[in-house]
Amino acid sequence: MAIAGSQQSPPHRFRRAPPGLPACTPCLTCGACCTQYRVAFHWMESDEVTPGGVPAALTERLDAHRLCMRGTYAPPIRCVALDADIGKYSRCTIHPNRPSVCREVDASWEFGQPSPQCDKARLAHGLPVLTPGDWVEVAEHGKHPSPMSG
Repeated sequence: MAIAGSQQSPPHRFRRAPPGLPACTPCLTCGACCTQYRVAFHWMESDEVTPGGVPAALTERLDAHRLCMRGTYAPPIRCVALDADIGKYSRCTIHPNRPSVCREVDASWEFGQPSPQCDKARLAHGLPVLTPGDWVEVAEHGKHPSPMSG
């Protein structure tokens, strides 16, 4: 459990790779999905109700039953939890406590199939869509997160 005010390293999937080494996943050099979609979720996911939940201070009310991440309610979209220079580096500053909807968005070909959400977000930033080949380097370096992680 984190102590208030302490700095914790993000999970391995979202650490920046050392200079000259490949990123752990293509997501670490992207972040486009966090700038394209409203991140809406049930208020029960908030840390005001659920210990270890989404930090309430980073949310705003969407309707009677849902919250959304600040910065994603309306265009221009950019999630307040995103630390990124799109296409260069990316990390979620609340990765262990991110909303369920964020956990459900897979990168294209991460688990053997394309992701229309990922493709649309990358294209909006002028980035190429991911291919199965983008995951070969990840697998060769043994850094791919298991489907059960985070």
